Amino acid sequence: MRLRFYNALPALLLLIPAALPAEDPKPEAIMDKAIEATGGKAAYEKIKTEVLTGTLELSSMGLKGTITMYRALPDKSYTLIDFSGMGKAEEGFNGEVAWAVNGMEGARIKKGDERAVAMRNASLAAELHWQDYFSKVELAGSEDVAGKPCYKLTLTPKEGSPETRFYDKSSGLLVKTILPTSTADGPVTVEIGLSDYRDEAGILMPHTITQKVPSTDIVIKIESVKRNEDIPANRFDLPDEIKALAAKK
Repeated sequence: MRLRFYNALPALLLLIPAALPAEDPKPEAIMDKAIEATGGKAAYEKIKTEVLTGTLELSSMGLKGTITMYRALPDKSYTLIDFSGMGKAEEGFNGEVAWAVNGMEGARIKKGDERAVAMRNASLAAELHWQDYFSKVELAGSEDVAGKPCYKLTLTPKEGSPETRFYDKSSGLLVKTILPTSTADGPVTVEIGLSDYRDEAGILMPHTITQKVPSTDIVIKIESVKRNEDIPANRFDLPDEIKALAAKK
């Protein structure tokens, strides 16, 4: 009996490492995997401009419209939302000033968390060079999103409040973000869902974006993606109302 035990011991020892739980990856590795999963560094570096068009629906308000988003390196953006004859909403970032103009709030300049989020969203290189925008990233555990196991990361930006991201363990894709921000009505927390990833010029990107805020749910459907097309330089100019506000400040 003792001889048989010693003969089996080497085989048992070989099984021990396989039984140990695998170590979680470093949070930086999870971020890097997302870049590779969506196309890789080289594909991102080719993008100089981007124009997205699609539809937008505010379910609780019964509003539907179209959305057009422009971005250009290094950090310029402009978004136009047209609510089918009921009015328009605009917002942008010209590299310094983050702003918004709509019929309900009028013209205003974004500050604090809201400006910081607008600045990061304006950058085409924010995902590729995330270290330029975040001072720290930490693994906060695991959590299922829509039935899929995800890594939960806490990202502390160099400017603004920390955000929480959820990356699918299998695909490496970002599927959810919890984002504290400020608005004209005060601070809110936005839950953003990202799904329906499709290849656009070598980069996987979500074509369905849901935003849950305390007052309503917003669903954005991306229909067209154009990259590296010429965008008029004045597309990112400040509207006259915002210029007037900036001059006062």
